[in-house]
Amino acid sequence: MSAPIDPPSAAPVRRAGRGRAREVVGELLRRPRALFGLAVIVLLVLAAILAPWIMPHDPFEQSFDGLDLMGAPLPPGGEHPLGTDLLGRDLASRLILGTRTSLIIGVVANGIAVILGAGVGITAGYAGGWTAAILMRFTDLMMAFPALLLAIVLAAIFQPSLMIVALVIAMVNWVQMSRVIYTETRSLAEREFIQVQRAIGSGPLRILGRHLLPHLLSSIIVFGTLGISTTVLLEATLSYLGVGVQPPVPSWGNIIFENQTYFSTAPWLVFFPGLLIVLLALAFNLVGDALRDILDPTLKGRH
Repeated sequence: MSAPIDPPSAAPVRRAGRGRAREVVGELLRRPRALFGLAVIVLLVLAAILAPWIMPHDPFEQSFDGLDLMGAPLPPGGEHPLGTDLLGRDLASRLILGTRTSLIIGVVANGIAVILGAGVGITAGYAGGWTAAILMRFTDLMMAFPALLLAIVLAAIFQPSLMIVALVIAMVNWVQMSRVIYTETRSLAEREFIQVQRAIGSGPLRILGRHLLPHLLSSIIVFGTLGISTTVLLEATLSYLGVGVQPPVPSWGNIIFENQTYFSTAPWLVFFPGLLIVLLALAFNLVGDALRDILDPTLKGRH
């Protein structure tokens, strides 16, 4: 009588996953542009986490010493390394606290958009038929509206706050992810290994979780990384237009909005928050492009 065959252990799979993760991280660290992007992201995340301890002044304190004799903002230097704003508040402190606001909205809004877009795309791609038709027509309808205009309308309808702005941005940013994941899922669903799983009676959740999702994970990671830069830019735009995060809570966009009248006489009030917006968007784009090159097998060897 032959001995029973033990089922394969999941340990080799987990070890392979950890090995692949280490390989991806090592490849990122060998690319100068990706390394620069990671360094910028780490510095900004640390600034957001350590904000209460590294801010030189209270970001909400309106000080008469923060204005000159004519009532104009102070230039960078002295007690205020980046100058002061129109109300005499320390600009460096407000930018550091604004980093936390922008990153929270960027991560939360993009996370919701990724989950919603990937969920709709996978469901429509795997189910097909009327389910796919309804979900994709709804996606097309959402894509037909200009994202910025739709975000402005939604933000104007609801009372703007940190979480409302994050939800509004997520509602207009999930459609691109949904389209891409739907196309990839439809292609994978017709492959032989998926047909075999259906033939042997594997349930939809097992097929989705163990066979489709691992193949889609690289695309989800890449689009999730690239989407954060888009989210931060959209949040800054909404705040600049006055329908995003509301003062006195600082964000990079509303700092520019509040101080735009001093653009010609105190350009640092616009330059420094604008520079941070550009740096954060550039950093996530550089990391996202590197991840796409590393994880997409069709781009292997291309730089």
